[in-house]
Amino acid sequence: MIRFFLLQNRQGKTRLSKWYVPPPLPNSSGKESSNISSAASSTAAAAAAASSSSSWNYSSVEQEKQRIESEVHRLVTARDKKYTNFIEYNNYKVIYRRYAGLFFTIAVDIHDNELACLEAIHLFVELMDSYFSNVCELDIVFHFNKVYLILDEYMLAGEIEETSKKDILDRVKVLEKMD
Repeated sequence: MIRFFLLQNRQGKTRLSKWYVPPPLPNSSGKESSNISSAASSTAAAAAAASSSSSWNYSSVEQEKQRIESEVHRLVTARDKKYTNFIEYNNYKVIYRRYAGLFFTIAVDIHDNELACLEAIHLFVELMDSYFSNVCELDIVFHFNKVYLILDEYMLAGEIEETSKKDILDRVKVLEKMD
């Protein structure tokens, strides 16, 4: 299963970030559970505690995503070209490929096929290249919604949904006409 899909430039700017599985959060030493259990005596206090803990979770999840993205970028860019494009990172595998000035990165479960992931990256690049006719980083920046649309037609819930380039691009064109 695909954990996340990243597209980053050489400077570390994330141009596309799609998370299919939320990142694991560092242990908070029980702080969150003690707040909820102490506030459980009254319904209003429990609702307030739940809303404050959910906003805390959201910001900490976003911070963890940014930390992982910068750490993955550091690992990928510092790696010598003579090594493979596979890195074991935490409890998953990071597979990356560089096209021009962009790094396409997929994190998958530890037992997933690396070569299939490299092919998935390559097909995504071909899809964007066909759609934008010779894609560049500016196309991705200025038409990010189209890039997400292509990615969503290609991958669904961390699994590859469709592998036919023609079918994916036809569906994207149909969805564009609906707008």
